[in-house]
Amino acid sequence: MQWIIFMLLLFISSMEMLTQNRWKKQASAGLLENCTGCILCSEDNGCITCHHRLFLLIWRDGIRQYGMCVHTCPPGYFGVRGLEVNRCTKCRSPSCESCFSRDFCMKCKDKFYLYKGQCFRQCPPSTAAQPGTRECQETCEPGPWSEWSACTHENRTCGCKWGVETRVREVPEAAREEGAACPPLQESRRCRMKKHCPGDKTEPRNKSKKRQKKPKTERHVGT
Repeated sequence: MQWIIFMLLLFISSMEMLTQNRWKKQASAGLLENCTGCILCSEDNGCITCHHRLFLLIWRDGIRQYGMCVHTCPPGYFGVRGLEVNRCTKCRSPSCESCFSRDFCMKCKDKFYLYKGQCFRQCPPSTAAQPGTRECQETCEPGPWSEWSACTHENRTCGCKWGVETRVREVPEAAREEGAACPPLQESRRCRMKKHCPGDKTEPRNKSKKRQKKPKTERHVGT
């Protein structure tokens, strides 16, 4: 009876070892598929180190951390090359699709607008969305108009019947640096000039009227 129990336990132990070996072979096959480009790979955590031209991408699945070697970092990550390993680092903002550094976004996801490295649902005040780019740009709000200039024509202020006068307004320095599209900064209009300049000789007007000749009256001498 003891011999039969011993043989039964030996059979069960052999089956467990066979099952474990089969699972290890399957895990090794899957590991080789998921360890492409890896120098060092773990059964539990995937790639640990990559070849020097590749980036190590690490993501979390619950409490598990998994690594993979990629040629380019996926959206939401940016590549950082190091002496020992190149890593894909996640952008800090979840609305950022592509970033230059952790805190500086270069392209936002749909329904977001980019302004100075940050993503917004709407463009901030004093900015406007540029068509086709989903980027916010400073709007140009010029200052008040100046007084109208002197009425001139070919750099002369007199001697002509009509001339042109202009006025201008200034643009804030911030808007100029951002290259914002501004409304017209200069206006011109037609104006009346002094026809005669001081010192010009003018022909005197002849106000005298022609004297009318009175008809001669003939005196008749009585006879």
